[in-house]
Amino acid sequence: MSRITVLFDLDGVLLDSRSTTLAALAGIATAALGRRVTVDDLPVEAITTERDEILAALGVPRPGELLGACWDIAVATAPGPCLFPGILEGLVALKDAGVATGLVTLQSRTRLPWLLPPAVLELLNVTVCWEDAEPKPAPDGILLALERLDGTVRRTLFVGDTLTDQAAARSAGVGFAGAGWGFAGPHVLAAGGTATVLSSPAEIGTGLLDLIDSAGMTEQSVSADSL
Repeated sequence: MSRITVLFDLDGVLLDSRSTTLAALAGIATAALGRRVTVDDLPVEAITTERDEILAALGVPRPGELLGACWDIAVATAPGPCLFPGILEGLVALKDAGVATGLVTLQSRTRLPWLLPPAVLELLNVTVCWEDAEPKPAPDGILLALERLDGTVRRTLFVGDTLTDQAAARSAGVGFAGAGWGFAGPHVLAAGGTATVLSSPAEIGTGLLDLIDSAGMTEQSVSADSL
């Protein structure tokens, strides 16, 4: 029987990078427009909107080119992100239980050492970054992770925090659990049809295995008070 696999999105699931992302966007806009742009000047939905769309809405010319040239610098100089509480312990518990774990993220591979402590990277069996596969909502990254792990869709759970993550999981044929503490929030996930919404990062751990049975993923809701 194939090994049980749990895959994770990075930002908003394992990593609290909201402040980092917003500060980087504000910094790029400030440099491009020649006037001070603060995080408070960004649209409310900035954290879940494509970066180039946010910059374009602020009046930044050629935002795609600017992001390609400046994003790494902006992220490296913004306030650093941190792991959500309990994430490291949860990953250790999954490893001890013999579960294969992996990352499917839109971050580049070169950024991972800036963003994640070595202890976390060492616990992950596979990392699929933006340069490795078509980005979500395409299922390519999830399927590539499974190929590298010799896993199967029926014994795999993907944990993400947006409806884009949910769409990727469904297209790949794997189960999906929504991280209610992430960028989209529990209400958006529930309204978008996410059956399983986790309420706390402390739920990352062997409890996730309760969502997987020998026939595949169960369709159950978690923590109804989080919706």
